[in-house]
Amino acid sequence: MAMGSSASRKNSNTAVSRQERIARGIAIIQHNASALKQVSSSIDEEFSFAAERIVAMRGCLIICGIGKAGLIGRKLAATFASTGTRAHFLHPSEAIHGDLGCIGPTDLVLILSNSGSTTEVVEILPCISRRSSGILSITSGANSPLARASDIALILPPLKEACQHNLAPTTSTVAMLALGDALAMVVSEAKGFRVDDFAELHPGGALGRKLANVDELMRPLSECRICTESISIRTMLVDVSKPGRRSGAVMITDSNGTLTGIFTDSDLAKMLEQHRESELDRPISEVMTVRFSAIQQGARLDDAIAIMAHRKISELPVVDSTDHPLGMIDITDVLEIEQSQSTKPLVSVATSSVENASCDDPNSDPCNPWDHGPTSLRIFGPLT
Repeated sequence: MAMGSSASRKNSNTAVSRQERIARGIAIIQHNASALKQVSSSIDEEFSFAAERIVAMRGCLIICGIGKAGLIGRKLAATFASTGTRAHFLHPSEAIHGDLGCIGPTDLVLILSNSGSTTEVVEILPCISRRSSGILSITSGANSPLARASDIALILPPLKEACQHNLAPTTSTVAMLALGDALAMVVSEAKGFRVDDFAELHPGGALGRKLANVDELMRPLSECRICTESISIRTMLVDVSKPGRRSGAVMITDSNGTLTGIFTDSDLAKMLEQHRESELDRPISEVMTVRFSAIQQGARLDDAIAIMAHRKISELPVVDSTDHPLGMIDITDVLEIEQSQSTKPLVSVATSSVENASCDDPNSDPCNPWDHGPTSLRIFGPLT
């Protein structure tokens, strides 16, 4: 009986402790959220001046800090660099042993220090001042050596750390990160940094592939099934076969090589299901889908993926400016790329025989094929 009571008390204490830890975690996050509101309220003209200095600089942005502030500095350097501003991180201790040589007369230096009086930072201030075009800082020490040495000092409001002893850098580093990120984004927007620029700097990984253009991932024409309007379906099935994993659609062109139709495996299956075998020997132009979508070369892959997902199609031809086919985007080639949640509305036109959009469908508008689609989208075929 005594052992049972002990186990019960232990389980009860554990449950209480868990609830206390959860409550403490929530309180810390709420504390930091409240601190960020203070930071946002403290932003003044100095923030704008700092952004203008960075936009106008001819060199690089050198970000400097030590300890937890240094770790935040490394992250900010990466953020600036990836959003259109050349940036590097400089460790204060390494700086006094030769790394000051990375600072040039056209460079700006952004120094992070909560107190503004960290020894390693204060030691290099005269050297940085001589070698650079100016010093910016993020600090809570309004009268600190760092703030006094700065051309522009972004002063954080007095913040209590989330640490129970008010010692471990927690809230102060959250504030530095938020203010630094805000500065980076304002600078990036002022420079007119575009999605295409972002793609140029992020060629690797899933993000890079999503931002790549369709030319990089499309199946080239040599790997696509393509035929002219005059040949029969039966001849097409024999003559345009391709080794390996084939795409589920055939592109059809006129005598000038212009894309005029598409014929999918689903079209063939539907024909056989409806016992229309006699049509296999008719010209493919009589049964091909003439109302379909394509995308122009140079368009972003995420646009292509969004179109295919929205219209529930598996293949999307890629055409040049004269509507000559260049290749095909096949959904099986991009399945591993997570579809981004596009904020721009896409056209809902029936683009092949596997799509059944109609004017009665509230989610589609085949009567208005050009409405709000990506500028790279091409709609082929008549409205009726």
